[in-house]
Amino acid sequence: MNNKNLIENKIVDIELVAQNILPFPKKHLFLNLINKSIEIIIVPKSNDLTVNQKNVGILIDEYIIFNILSKRYKKVLITEIKTKKDLTKMALRKPDLVFSGVKFFYFNKKKIWLNDYLELNDILYVASSKSALLKESNKSRAKKIMQKLNIPTADFFTTGPNEHKNENSIPIAFPLFVKPITGGDSRGIDANSIVYNYEEFTKKVLNIKLNQHSRCLVEKYLSGKEYSVGIFKDNIDSTIEAMPIEIIVEKNVNGHHILDFDTKKNDEEKVVAVLNKKIFNQLCNIAKKSFLALDGKSFGRIDIKMDCLGNPHFIEANLMPGIRKGYFFRSCLLNLGINYEQMILKIVANGLH
Repeated sequence: MNNKNLIENKIVDIELVAQNILPFPKKHLFLNLINKSIEIIIVPKSNDLTVNQKNVGILIDEYIIFNILSKRYKKVLITEIKTKKDLTKMALRKPDLVFSGVKFFYFNKKKIWLNDYLELNDILYVASSKSALLKESNKSRAKKIMQKLNIPTADFFTTGPNEHKNENSIPIAFPLFVKPITGGDSRGIDANSIVYNYEEFTKKVLNIKLNQHSRCLVEKYLSGKEYSVGIFKDNIDSTIEAMPIEIIVEKNVNGHHILDFDTKKNDEEKVVAVLNKKIFNQLCNIAKKSFLALDGKSFGRIDIKMDCLGNPHFIEANLMPGIRKGYFFRSCLLNLGINYEQMILKIVANGLH
């Protein structure tokens, strides 16, 4: 029997460790494990790995996380939720914390948001609430929130095919940046996202509708540097730790620096620490304000871009940021000097508060 079969749907305690069943070193056998129960919740993965599961906000390596948490906490469980009954059983077990990247489930044609469900059952969880996730997931809604609070963000409008009949109907001067109004990982963003005329505009809007099945967010194009700011919000005293990084992208075929889908997918961008103190403080300031504006909880990521004059603008937020080796992890590594295991433990310790 392999390790996966052993740990799936079983509570792991010190007795299993003593039997040398679990895949972590013996030096951890006699540690005083913290008497907390943590449940790692996942959903069945699609057979097609290229499919974007819209109900999953964070892709997690559950067995890696299991091993990390098993060194620190007494009871750790991986549970795959397939039915409403599975969800009910989890609630009855009443874990001290749920660690999950799942946003919601569909049971009997009804959508159940995981974090809402956990709150109703007085179970702690990592990441943000349903209401915050809904604010963040629609880029137009998030930008409107920023505008109301005077947080700088590029001028924008939303559109779909044939909604703007001619160039005179477009409310912002070219060049413009066109992207899907929802979705992450720069899906729908490519070398044609910057448009300089009405023909390019209509072509890109139609492309996003056909391929991403989404309306478009159209922004005034910002030509400056690109940044992302990791956020930790302490659940005890509400202090916020901001961790800026700069994302450097090579010029594409059109001579533009665009963080597009293929660049992210192929990990072709370069990520560096922000050493300029003035820019560092500017990024921290706008990121903290943006996170609070969206009612973010525990951790997240705020994307920021400079205009041609070097003024920072809110681009979008991710309140369920990837926690593999993406921008959030690299923001922790470059700013706090912590490794992957320490990052996971920090997320969990904060969640237990």
